[in-house]
Amino acid sequence: MTKETAELSAALRSVVSSLHKRLRKQMYSVATYSITEIITMGYLYRQGAMLPSELAGHTGVKTQSMSQILNKMQEHKLIKREPSKEDGRKVFISLTALGKKIVEKTRYERDEWLGAAVDQNLSAKEIAVLSQASDIGKDCKSKLSGCLMPAVKC
Repeated sequence: MTKETAELSAALRSVVSSLHKRLRKQMYSVATYSITEIITMGYLYRQGAMLPSELAGHTGVKTQSMSQILNKMQEHKLIKREPSKEDGRKVFISLTALGKKIVEKTRYERDEWLGAAVDQNLSAKEIAVLSQASDIGKDCKSKLSGCLMPAVKC
């Protein structure tokens, strides 16, 4: 890795991390839920029905902890459980209409905040550069999605 790449990587990590933390603060409609619950709802929204073990793997928690999280979410009517048609021992988890509505509301809240922040704080030239950087970021995300270690070529 070159010195320039190392410096760019550190700067990007810092910016993305700070922005991520700031965006999490804009989720007023889910203030009563933990980050893991919010992340779980996001996975279910994007991926559709999933097994509890899959959700545990994606969120980085133990299966037993995920079970407790899912029980709380079910009490709040955010998820529903449906037995697998192929294997009755397996139960798929999906969002209820309320769960989907909450995910959409939090996305709206964050999009509104970020849009207003960009409009109020950046010049037209900066917005154009940010748009180009966003396109590069999307491409980078798809290319690097399978990379787990910096030393591994993807």
